[in-house]
Amino acid sequence: MAKQTAKFQVLESNRQFTTTLYNVLAERPGNVVFSPISVHAVLSMSYQGAKGITAEKFASILQVPTAAAAAEGYNIVMNRLNSIPNVTILMANKIYLMEGYQLLPEFSNVITKNFLSEVQLLNFAANQVAATKINAWVEEKTKEQIKNLISKEALNASTRLVLVNAIYFKGSWKDTFDEEDTTTEPFYLNHVDSVEVQMMHSDMDFYYKSDPKLCAKILKLPYTDENLSMVIILPYDRNGIAELEKNLATVNITEIIQDMCFRLVTVALPKFKVEKNMDLKSPLTKLGFAEIFDKSVANFGGMITADEQLFVSKFIQKVFIEVNERGSEAAAATTGTLEMFCRKPDEFIADHPFIYFLYDKKSTCIFAGRLFNPNDTS
Repeated sequence: MAKQTAKFQVLESNRQFTTTLYNVLAERPGNVVFSPISVHAVLSMSYQGAKGITAEKFASILQVPTAAAAAEGYNIVMNRLNSIPNVTILMANKIYLMEGYQLLPEFSNVITKNFLSEVQLLNFAANQVAATKINAWVEEKTKEQIKNLISKEALNASTRLVLVNAIYFKGSWKDTFDEEDTTTEPFYLNHVDSVEVQMMHSDMDFYYKSDPKLCAKILKLPYTDENLSMVIILPYDRNGIAELEKNLATVNITEIIQDMCFRLVTVALPKFKVEKNMDLKSPLTKLGFAEIFDKSVANFGGMITADEQLFVSKFIQKVFIEVNERGSEAAAATTGTLEMFCRKPDEFIADHPFIYFLYDKKSTCIFAGRLFNPNDTS
């Protein structure tokens, strides 16, 4: 019962965190993509070594009452994510500490066991060597899909603690898009400007609804494990993305996907590939985590044996996500029948900016993003 309570606390915390972090990242123009579960996991790892007011700050912002609850919850969540069949989710979490520090056994044990993480000492003063080692580890964990996570310029002799998380995802749709149906079409950035994109097409049964309160249509595209889906929220209006983000500011994804109907939908969706390398210090500071980056007040006394003060100098995430036609052969067998095509389909034509979530209903939101321009890969 205690473990399930901890899991519930972590999941509820992550859902709220997804919304608040998205709102901060969406202040930047263009495409947005991040992994809320990974950022939340690394914050929860550092929570394990926080003491005093710093620990209270983690408890307040993450809304998980104790570090132990965060550890128990993530043990369940991360084991779930690592066991989703027929998709590839590669999560690379690691803590790097400046040479000369020794970790407390309790801290080392909990992040290794519960968060599937590792800890390594590095001499950040030798910044080229340190950056090379960090990047090599990330490349190995992500099967070389994520490279050059951190530059040598981001490291120096004053660096004390670096939290790194790298995420790579690749999944197969339950029902594929036929590549022969992909055509070049306009994607409208607003009422006037557009870019040419490769637009995928499908007429199949999907979970779908039109939400007048959000002024948006919502579509759920399942992967081969149907617990895992991409939820796409498309504003009615081509210029509606800002209003949609405003309406979503206080709504979590579990509310958004309630009361969806399984029905025939004509879908047009752009192929896209986005890669983001982000220093999250500024966004996390806006969320209230300024203290962990301040060497004069941060208290991570539960991490090391030496009587020296640690603070977070870098918090970096690199995310890669690609959406295209491909799916498994078994999934392709789920096709429309004659009866299906006798019904008048709803339309979901994603030819203007939209929001998307990659969501596992048994755990949490894995990715979230805004596609503003499919041709912008950065």
